Amino acid sequence: QVQLVESGGGLVQAGGSLRLSCAASGGSFSDYAIGWFRQAPGKERDIAAGITPSGRISYYEDSVKGRFTISRDNAKNTVYLQMNSLKPEDTAVYYCAASRTTVNGRLYGINYWGKGTLVTVSS
Repeated sequence: QVQLVESGGGLVQAGGSLRLSCAASGGSFSDYAIGWFRQAPGKERDIAAGITPSGRISYYEDSVKGRFTISRDNAKNTVYLQMNSLKPEDTAVYYCAASRTTVNGRLYGINYWGKGTLVTVSS
């Protein structure tokens, strides 16, 4: 059983930056691909970024490419999402997820979810 805890969300003005963290415990962290998903009000939860267990390959949804960077530190059991040039449309609850199944960093068949952290971008 893997527990995932997100942190780092908050309120930021458009154009600003935030760094989200996902701390894992209770399992073999380096066996899992990790993804950041987000869910805006009234919308479905979709992947924003993902990273393979080794950290060598990352995936980004088109709208965040060039602005978001996902990274992981397996020694610290932590994954990060650096978000720059934030836009109001980035406003959402951001969830960390773990999966044993990944294709080039995109996750399939989520095994574990965190509870989420809210990111609000004001215009």
